[in-house]
Amino acid sequence: MDVEVEEIDSLTNHILIAMPTLADPNFFQSVVLICQHTNEGAMGIVINRPTDISLGEILVHLEVKESIGSSETDADLIKTPVFVGGPLQRERGFVIHEPHGKWESSAVISEEIEITSSRDILEAISKGEGPKKKFVALGYAAWAPGQLEEEIMQNSWLSGPMDPSLIFEVSDEERWQAAAASIGVDLNLLSEYSGHA
Repeated sequence: MDVEVEEIDSLTNHILIAMPTLADPNFFQSVVLICQHTNEGAMGIVINRPTDISLGEILVHLEVKESIGSSETDADLIKTPVFVGGPLQRERGFVIHEPHGKWESSAVISEEIEITSSRDILEAISKGEGPKKKFVALGYAAWAPGQLEEEIMQNSWLSGPMDPSLIFEVSDEERWQAAAASIGVDLNLLSEYSGHA
């Protein structure tokens, strides 16, 4: 039996780390949380591409909150960046968060992480009642059946288990290097090896 052609296990709750040679501008030096991976394809959220928009601005724009003032909750909303989650449907928002509350449209990724795309979580966050650990992104990434497996075999991506601290504790500037380090890879060595030092 040829073990090299065995089907890849589901990468749900794993991270993809872009290899230094991956030049696609949507994914250059990116880290992607895989939220769903089945025989029908994969869906993920890029977790290290901040925009210059704050969560507070989004809440006012969506008319979830009338305005942003000087309360402690509002100060937190102003400090919370919104990220580019991927090239698809950038008008669609996603909140990756610790398990907290029941929301209209949520999916469990692991015991430590859920993803919600319904407005009710934003309303709770705007009142200071939502999850404390949260990550907000606009858009997502998707792969057709077999496409992600093919890209991994072509060495476009490294993959490894997801550590929630990468999202909630590591700064976005450090996530690419930290994600690789979490699986024992030094990207600086890979960059030197591929001539991109």
